[in-house]
Amino acid sequence: MQVCSKTDKGLVRSSNQDYCRTGLLDDGTVWAIVCDGMGGANGGATASRIATDTIAEQIVELYKDERYYSDIEKLIRTAIAIANQRVYDISNNVYSLNGMGTTVVTSIVKDNIVHIVHAGDSRAYLYENGSVRQVTKDHSMVQELVDIGQITPEQAQNHPNKNIITRALGTRANLRTDYNYVGFSKGNVLIMCTDGLSNYITEDSLSGYIQRYQGSELADKLVEQANAMGGSDNITVVVIEG
Repeated sequence: MQVCSKTDKGLVRSSNQDYCRTGLLDDGTVWAIVCDGMGGANGGATASRIATDTIAEQIVELYKDERYYSDIEKLIRTAIAIANQRVYDISNNVYSLNGMGTTVVTSIVKDNIVHIVHAGDSRAYLYENGSVRQVTKDHSMVQELVDIGQITPEQAQNHPNKNIITRALGTRANLRTDYNYVGFSKGNVLIMCTDGLSNYITEDSLSGYIQRYQGSELADKLVEQANAMGGSDNITVVVIEG
């Protein structure tokens, strides 16, 4: 497997509140984390950095522990819970960081299975058999309106409340996360990204990019596309190739 990432502040924002990390464990297992911070320039960047670094640290440490070796879902949930508590505590104890938080999407690829845990609207997409599908489901006000049939998915794309999320790491003492798993074999590609990309690209368009480019070039091209469409937000992309 191959994994790479790219993050860019976009064309409008003065700073980058996105943060991501990827890694390869000793047995070839791949992990990746994407966070999109919120809460002002300092708060958002601080929350996403602390969350990403904490989750990465916990994945590496917990994976070495035989109690967690075969239970990847529990490993990721535990790592995120520890990060949530850390960000929440700092937010409550540092006045300038009050209210900070971040989205999170974390994946571990082991034994031809992708395990994904997320909160917020940062996403994971799977490319398989020539097409792309969204694996995660946004925790957002607009997604809730879609779920109850009040608006269509097409209307959701340009809804004025599109940026309001209903779950975020670090804003409460306890965080509810969602877990998904999908098969991942040779030729499959997992894309993880913040809404700085997903707001500007369709699944069909993403599929076309994956068919034309690979690895770091694919990540570069996706960031270029988001900037060409306006670059109104920070943009982060992780590419994992089977």
